[in-house]
Amino acid sequence: MRFIAQIEVPPQLFRDAVGKFAYVFMTDTGDYVDGTWEPDGGENAVILQPEEGTASPIVEVTSSPTGPTTQRYVKRLFSKRLQPKDVEIEVGVSWEDEPDFLSDKDRSTRSDDEIESYWKAIQGTKLGGAPAFIQYDEYPDTESEWHLLLQIDSCDVPFFVNFGDAGVAYVYIDSAANRGRMLWQCS
Repeated sequence: MRFIAQIEVPPQLFRDAVGKFAYVFMTDTGDYVDGTWEPDGGENAVILQPEEGTASPIVEVTSSPTGPTTQRYVKRLFSKRLQPKDVEIEVGVSWEDEPDFLSDKDRSTRSDDEIESYWKAIQGTKLGGAPAFIQYDEYPDTESEWHLLLQIDSCDVPFFVNFGDAGVAYVYIDSAANRGRMLWQCS
């Protein structure tokens, strides 16, 4: 699996996760891989560390000092083709107020101006807040209460990640801050 992100779980969003980190991975072989968009498809993983009091993980973890990571494509001297280059990007965070999540049903009762304002406020790559679903409201499952940790807009990051055509990934943590899941949608 390709490493996508390491996030210190913000205590401003998750009080029970002080000192925890989330690591986000997704299968990316260069060829099409079925199931990378599914939260339990086995082709992506959100690993919370330290992992305390959780059920068995949905992916088996093996120790490896290095592995595939995010890349950007750069021009190389004497080469006509762009070449992949591994990248590590440190991100700064600023906290902003955002509207509460509106479900598909709630959005259908709002005016066009209200909806446009809502979408502008929740789109982009961000920590926490309301998920800006592209297709329909979608959470990892209905048995748990899930909260958005990270939203990654593939058109808004300085590296290549395959979330389909202009896709967005949604990284969730359960309300107990013990389990993480990821899914993505595209247009």
